[in-house]
Amino acid sequence: MAIQLHSEHKYMTVPPKTFPLNSPLYLKFTSTSSISPRLSVFSISLKKLEMGLVSSLRFRRRNNKTFLRIFMILVLSCIPGRTNLCSNHSVSTPIDLPPGNPSDIRSLLDSLDLEGYISFDDVHNAAKDFGNRYQLPPLAILHPRSVSDISSMMKHIVHLGSTSNLTVAARGHGHSLQGQALAHQGVVINMESLRSPDIKIYKGQQPYVDVSGGELWINILRETLKSGLSPKSWTDYLHLTVGGTLSNAGISGQAFKHGPQINNVYQLEIVTGKGEVVTCSEKRNSELFYSVLGGLGQFGIITRARIALRPAPHMVKWIRVLYSDFSAFSRDQEHLISKENTFDYVEGFVIINRTDLLNNWRSSFSPNDSTQASQFKSDGKTLYCLEVAKYFIPEEANSMNQETEKLLSELNYIPSTLFSSEVPYIEFLDRVHIAERKLRAKGLWEVPHPWLNLLIPKSRIFDFATEVFNNILTSNSNGPILIYPVNQSKWNKRTSLITPNEDILYLVAFLPSAVPNSSGKNDLEYLLKQNQRVLSFCAAENINVKQYLPHYETQTEWKSHFGDRWETFAKRKYAYDPLAILAPGQRIFQKATHLSPIQLL
Repeated sequence: MAIQLHSEHKYMTVPPKTFPLNSPLYLKFTSTSSISPRLSVFSISLKKLEMGLVSSLRFRRRNNKTFLRIFMILVLSCIPGRTNLCSNHSVSTPIDLPPGNPSDIRSLLDSLDLEGYISFDDVHNAAKDFGNRYQLPPLAILHPRSVSDISSMMKHIVHLGSTSNLTVAARGHGHSLQGQALAHQGVVINMESLRSPDIKIYKGQQPYVDVSGGELWINILRETLKSGLSPKSWTDYLHLTVGGTLSNAGISGQAFKHGPQINNVYQLEIVTGKGEVVTCSEKRNSELFYSVLGGLGQFGIITRARIALRPAPHMVKWIRVLYSDFSAFSRDQEHLISKENTFDYVEGFVIINRTDLLNNWRSSFSPNDSTQASQFKSDGKTLYCLEVAKYFIPEEANSMNQETEKLLSELNYIPSTLFSSEVPYIEFLDRVHIAERKLRAKGLWEVPHPWLNLLIPKSRIFDFATEVFNNILTSNSNGPILIYPVNQSKWNKRTSLITPNEDILYLVAFLPSAVPNSSGKNDLEYLLKQNQRVLSFCAAENINVKQYLPHYETQTEWKSHFGDRWETFAKRKYAYDPLAILAPGQRIFQKATHLSPIQLL
């Protein structure tokens, strides 16, 4: 449910001279109680101007769009703004436009000269996301065919300034969880419309691929494999857009070795909140480059990206083993990510009170000892599964098996629970999509997903696991709980991603699905309360936890999340998106008005 915030305000008038939006003079407004007479005088002048323009229009019909834009901007400039200061209260969705304005705004948007098109009627799908907890319909959807379409839209909204409440959200495959890709009564940009017909691959000592920000990672994988190449770092689910994951981080079981996806980008093309199209990299416009990576969509829209590649394997040795002791489990995980010659992928997950667990694995894995595996009982236990993978080409299968056996010999798992499988590389990386198809067939994919993703420092992971997995959670039959360590020494600290300040941290991801018309532990409210219990425990025990894919309701919480990096984040917002037009669903900043530019705190 969106929380509406109405700040106390006075109407003010703007000095007659026009100043740039970022000029200090733009911020100098004077309060008045006589705004109505001034608006009346301006209205009379406006009518005279309208009559003159209409007369001219009869003789120059080819300029009808130009006239419409000028006229509507003048009309909108007469509307007094509202004050929406950033505050410690809940950050709201944009305040509804005054009566009659939506149709005026539609006319303005419809007048844009675009290669793509704008739709106003079929906005239902853009009103929700994968989290399936919010319904916030936009006013319009832009289906761009070029980067200039996005730039034109942004410049148009900037030109309207604070006379409209229009905001913009870039939407990829719609997999945000808390409405982050929504723009209530704003403009949603369908980034998948921007896909380039060609994914351009460059070979050499440092191979890379140039892709659209709206391209899906699964398509990049398929195309790069044709050249024997592949990106280095992945997410567990590949049917996500490049712009979406790079705006967050892109973390999976390869991150301990290669860093998250945001560490494997050479160059970006960005449309900023001012409508500027900027190419940036580590050496060119570097502040914008690092701001956008992990920047939650606050500084610009990623329209193209240059992604690092590496030689691709053909096959994957995929292994699962179980632990009953968390200390042994976490110690072995940390051991594996600290080695130079180790597995290519290290993850893990928690299993609480699951029946017939190992028999369920047999559909995809083979047990090392079938008899012992059949005798293992998982009922009523909390178990920890270590999941690892070794990449290889068929010619190196023997050496790969020897390396794998050596690595496994260094671990302390339950011997009877060793399961393994050999699958094609693409099948391993796209493994979650197989589960998606099964859930879609049962009608259990498009349900609420109250997910909670946390980054927890190594120094407190035992305290966290002891309380959460033994006391707060009593079952995880409604979705997996991932847990694995990553080594931050290989991560770039200049991005906007916020993590705990330790060399090793754990990603813990609670990924339940709320079953429709259910009660008890599968109910949405129960799962949300369970998430809150986890967060409350962390707060009470002073565990310096950071949310990944963060969601907060107040700016005080956002400030706490960013810590001493908040001031830098806010200043960058003011530099690249001074009216706070972009990504309103994150609820970090509110759209600026005449009387309230975004506030630097």
